[in-house]
Amino acid sequence: MTTSNTGTGDAAVREELARLRDSIDNIDAAVVHMLAERFKCTQQVGHLKARHQLPPADPARESRQIARLRTLAENAKLDPAFAEKFLNFIVGEVIRHHERIADETLNGSAPGGN
Repeated sequence: MTTSNTGTGDAAVREELARLRDSIDNIDAAVVHMLAERFKCTQQVGHLKARHQLPPADPARESRQIARLRTLAENAKLDPAFAEKFLNFIVGEVIRHHERIADETLNGSAPGGN
């Protein structure tokens, strides 16, 4: 059996593919919205840390979060290494935001972007 992407497949296959892709699109939208909410919270953390002159990064918390996320990933049948890479990417972005917020707070500049 061979398959192609020419669109000449069975109508039922095309319908199933469209249904699955619609689900994927919905999940992607939910992920984006959840990340936006997460970053709203981490921005508040960044401002709190800056006001109290706390460091932008918290390696102990990050380690706990990685362990926690790896366990969640294993329980969800998701590759824990992938979950860790994903969290590390997010945490890196959060730290970058916290550093910018701390710099703006220290230098009295107006908050910018994210």
